[in-house]
Amino acid sequence: MNFVKFQELVEKRPGFRSMENAMASGEYFSDSCGDMYTYFLKVGPDEKIVDVSYFTTGCGFGTATCSIVVELALGKSLDAAYAISDADIEAQLDGYPEKKKDYPERSRVALQTAIDDFRTKRAAGKITDDMMAAAAREAAISTTATMAGNGKTSQDDGNAPTVAADEGKVLIKLR
Repeated sequence: MNFVKFQELVEKRPGFRSMENAMASGEYFSDSCGDMYTYFLKVGPDEKIVDVSYFTTGCGFGTATCSIVVELALGKSLDAAYAISDADIEAQLDGYPEKKKDYPERSRVALQTAIDDFRTKRAAGKITDDMMAAAAREAAISTTATMAGNGKTSQDDGNAPTVAADEGKVLIKLR
């Protein structure tokens, strides 16, 4: 198992957030340990996932697994995301401990439930072409805004290194 990647996923939790105005969601509840896995989706006009996030009450393995699924599903077509396998998920960590082998399945089922929810709503006319186009625009703006080099925030100003010149010496203070 790749413990370095596991630790990074647990610490950074990529994709861990509730999503405003999600088009669809799906849950999985584990009777064995009480963990809940919930995925939120926004889908663009080409039926590609333009935004995906999760919430879990699970342990580090649940968090890491959900983050992996987010990484695997984002930008994929609904069919490609639905086809993500337990083996695909497990491969991202170079395997799971024996007692944690069911975590990829739990997370995959929750994602598939969210995709099923989207498809049901779409077929019923509850998700329109306009909604899908708006989701794609929103995702593009969000991605652009968070790319490195696209401006800075007031927090960035407070965390930036400062340079002071004193008697021919340069002192750099890092916060």
